[in-house]
Amino acid sequence: MAYLLGVIVLVVGVLVSIGLHEIGHMVPAKRFGVRVSQYMVGFGPTLWSRTKGETEYGLKAIPLGGYVRLVGMYPTAQAVGDPPQRTVFGKIAAQAREASAEEILPGEDHRAFYRLSTPKKVIVMLGGPFMNLLIAIVLLTVVISGIGVAGSSTTLTAVNQCVVPAGAEATRECTDADELAPGAAAGLQPGDRVVSYDGVEITSWEQLSSLIQETGATPVPIVVERDGDEVATTVTPVVAERPVYENGVPKTTADGEPVTHEVGFLGIRPGTELQTQPISTVPGVVGNAVAQTAGVVVTLPARLADVAQSAFGSAERDESTIISVVGVGRFAGEIASTEAEGYGPAERVASMLGLLASLNIALFVFNLIPLLPLDGGHVVGALWEGARRQIARLRGRARPGPFDTARLVPLAYGVFVVLAGMGALLIYADLVKPVSLG
Repeated sequence: MAYLLGVIVLVVGVLVSIGLHEIGHMVPAKRFGVRVSQYMVGFGPTLWSRTKGETEYGLKAIPLGGYVRLVGMYPTAQAVGDPPQRTVFGKIAAQAREASAEEILPGEDHRAFYRLSTPKKVIVMLGGPFMNLLIAIVLLTVVISGIGVAGSSTTLTAVNQCVVPAGAEATRECTDADELAPGAAAGLQPGDRVVSYDGVEITSWEQLSSLIQETGATPVPIVVERDGDEVATTVTPVVAERPVYENGVPKTTADGEPVTHEVGFLGIRPGTELQTQPISTVPGVVGNAVAQTAGVVVTLPARLADVAQSAFGSAERDESTIISVVGVGRFAGEIASTEAEGYGPAERVASMLGLLASLNIALFVFNLIPLLPLDGGHVVGALWEGARRQIARLRGRARPGPFDTARLVPLAYGVFVVLAGMGALLIYADLVKPVSLG
């Protein structure tokens, strides 16, 4: 039941994101005088609709997108000089112009989208993607500064009974030859919260870890909170060889041997807790997420090839692979149904909001690809139109007419087919070779 609830929450979140994306297009378009005849969330058969003013608002059966119908998206044939229709592509473009022109009511040609200035067209088309970016910023702010992100706490989750040699598995059983760990020798227990160490008030695990490493083999007073009472004891760290980490990864020599250094060691491990961060950290997190997503888009052909090899071959899919809506739905179900120590309602909410934020960042980046039918393709068309007019003005020539974006419709059809094929491949891969959060 929890799994299904997670999927439902995701679907609702995606629908809301899509709806707000389309509002990002619709609101500026209406403010600029463009007639918006339809606002729809989803595709396919209409489940519900209601007309308010001059716009029909509705919900369709397939929740995989949405659209707003802006009247006059393509210039009329007269506006672009009645281009010839000698080729198949020319005929497709002509049909697109005719369909667009039929939506323009008599006397309302001035309200057609193609009549807008270049800056206004760019604002309308970027309104959708930037709405997704805004959603992601809000969600990540709630997670980072409201709920918190998982971090090491000052409460101990484990106390080692012996000093495990460097390079050995941390979970290895203790032997009679192993030295008793200082934390266990001092009577520290799982669940203890470290209050002070060597007279220094402890506020974070990083602070405590640094103090322990710098102590050396010197007896040090330590105070912990246990069952509401403060317990004072003395620990004597041992100097042990421990791996050197760089960016969270153990460093190794050219021969593959781990690089170690001597540090003070108690044999205690922290628990995890949600820790709120200042709002000032949000822009960096969002910027990093956008950059990573853009990197995925740039390498999309290679990543799709890897997915195909996994789906139709014996290769396993790694955790960095791209996934479809099926894979995202599985993630949502796992987030809602996972039963693990320390993973409670707050962690589930944070994970779900983070997943929705990631989807919105993906929508933001993907829609900026400069190809029709994506928003980025319309932006490029508007910028090209504006550039032509500026060049003509600088050269003292007559102002050129609108750019004939209908000529790009055949390309848009091709892009749509590619996107549909990509979606089908990813869905198939997520069914036969699923990726799990665990």
